[in-house]
Amino acid sequence: MDPLDRIDEIIDFVQDARSVPMSRTNFMFDRAEMIDRLEVLRAELPSELRKAAAVLEERDRIIDAGRREADRIVGEGEAEHARLVSVNEITVSAEHEGARIIAEARTEAQRLREEVDDYVDTALANFEQFLTRALASIERGRDKMHALREIGTFQGEDAERPLPF
Repeated sequence: MDPLDRIDEIIDFVQDARSVPMSRTNFMFDRAEMIDRLEVLRAELPSELRKAAAVLEERDRIIDAGRREADRIVGEGEAEHARLVSVNEITVSAEHEGARIIAEARTEAQRLREEVDDYVDTALANFEQFLTRALASIERGRDKMHALREIGTFQGEDAERPLPF
């Protein structure tokens, strides 16, 4: 289950809790059940954090692979350049071709870096949205809890009147 759904479930559980007799601000719920729900939530959140860490590891792996590929391409370009330079009759053409290969390799390496950065940025943006929704859900739950507390505090002495939820 999505951690946000789990938080909503806990909020519903708190909202449905019975009031403590002779009190408008306190409520009762099964402590073990609440602890179980919170422990499940705690277990789910680290999985989301592990997913984010996995995305970062994947980004590093892709960057490393891109660098290795760029180094290989540059190495091939330099080797090709050196080979062409050693041949006297095509020295000028070899210098141009080697420079072109190196420039092409650098362009390809830069393109790969930009693709990796875009991928990682998208993954981190998605994770940021998830965390933002989670925080918003938590804030709404707290606001509801505070509102219920305020309603219970200011309703007068009519103890038999049910709470508005």
